[in-house]
Amino acid sequence: MFKLTVDSVELEFNGRKILQDIYLDCSTGEVVGLLGRNGSGKSSLLKIIFGVLTPTHKYLSINEDVLDKGYHKNRVAYLPQHNYLPKGIPVSSLAKMLVATEYWNEFSNLEIYKIHHRKKTEQLSGGELRQLGMLMILYSRSYFILLDEPFTHVTPIQADYFKGIINTVAKNKGIIVTDHQYRNIMDVSDRLIVIADGCTKPITSTEDLVTYNYLSGNN
Repeated sequence: MFKLTVDSVELEFNGRKILQDIYLDCSTGEVVGLLGRNGSGKSSLLKIIFGVLTPTHKYLSINEDVLDKGYHKNRVAYLPQHNYLPKGIPVSSLAKMLVATEYWNEFSNLEIYKIHHRKKTEQLSGGELRQLGMLMILYSRSYFILLDEPFTHVTPIQADYFKGIINTVAKNKGIIVTDHQYRNIMDVSDRLIVIADGCTKPITSTEDLVTYNYLSGNN
């Protein structure tokens, strides 16, 4: 089992503290849902863990092995909000670069891959790119997967399908996922964390989300 720990994160933009009292951990075999209002710093925290955003301070480790950047040695993979797949390359070539050998048979038998594997990325819709990009990240060789808004451009039926894949993949990986569609996050997660006023707070009930002003009492 591997455990990812991020602690003591401090992040400022233009003199404004975005993150200041952060603790988050995730072990292989679980899905951790990260919630927070717009601008609370969810995406920034994922970027800090992955290593593409440098904060004022952070502590990041896997099994107490301190890391500077999560992506080093492919230990952490990250699905950003925007499409990350480059143009002009066949889907099959990208998949072979990103998908781990041990997951290839499972991945290559997915219906969406079988339909689109001969196409180049510019021939796909935004939704198709999003779905394939997420699947390639989930089936990558990384121990930990960071998913930022994975349910964007996804129908409710597709969301249920991808929640099943996330839970299946999480048997061997640790997954941290955030999305504005909080009910999807609640469905797929083993634990919930909310960022409120720059701090992480563990969530044990819907009432906690009201307490930390993520939900109104009418939700």
